[in-house]
Amino acid sequence: MKKIIKIVLGVIVGLVVLLSAVAGIFIYKVKNGFPVSYETEAPQITFPTDKPAILLFSKTTGFRHGASIDASKPVIADLAKKNNWYLYETEEGGVFNAQQLAKFSVVVFNNSTGEVINDEQKRVLEQYVENGGSLMGIHGAGDDSHHWDWYEKHLLGAKFSHHPLDPQFQMADILLDTPKDSLFSTLVPKWSNSDEWYVFFENPRKKGFNIVYTINGESINPSGNMLFVSTKNFGMGKDHPVAWYKQTGKGKTFYTSMGHNETAWQNTNFVKLIETALQWSAKK
Repeated sequence: MKKIIKIVLGVIVGLVVLLSAVAGIFIYKVKNGFPVSYETEAPQITFPTDKPAILLFSKTTGFRHGASIDASKPVIADLAKKNNWYLYETEEGGVFNAQQLAKFSVVVFNNSTGEVINDEQKRVLEQYVENGGSLMGIHGAGDDSHHWDWYEKHLLGAKFSHHPLDPQFQMADILLDTPKDSLFSTLVPKWSNSDEWYVFFENPRKKGFNIVYTINGESINPSGNMLFVSTKNFGMGKDHPVAWYKQTGKGKTFYTSMGHNETAWQNTNFVKLIETALQWSAKK
């Protein structure tokens, strides 16, 4: 009997060790990205001369928010049709060359995670924004998998820490701040939604970003502790921004940490936020 108990305990311990190793590898890959290949061949694009061009870039090499990405595409296509924008959707990084990128009014990192473009393409995108282009990021575009100082400084204004796990999705009131641009002041002043609320180490407000929406960070459980992780039990406090923007050189950046899954794209208030951000970004 004792021998059987020892065998059972050994199997349990082995399974715990194996599962812990698998979880550790997965967390590492999510944070640092999966094997990467970079596309460098410029695509064939016929740009219309009478419409602002929007680049919707949904490539991922880290965690893939597949349901949100799939749900976003028809919604943004409808917004493009409504606003007379030309929409080019791709997951190929070859479009990040100076000649073609200059023809876009806005580049959207649509839940793009991991290192999705190479160093040369990153420099091209930086110059594009600083010379008057616009860069938008949605949810996963703000996680800590990009390893790109300029991107973190000018799009996010803060370093990602974690998201809650107990539970992962929580309902919160989303409150309109006092935007400096009148376009954002037309948004709904208060609405409620459930999302995966990203926690950052710093508040982008303190880095000079203009806040569009916040939640009360004290109204959610921000703990991201799991398995052997015991240091992710903090939040951002009561002032917890979830959408913000700023001027970067001659260009613009906008980011929202909302949009984890497909339900976001079914919410008219979230869609209106994205539409307004695109309108602001495309406006010269």
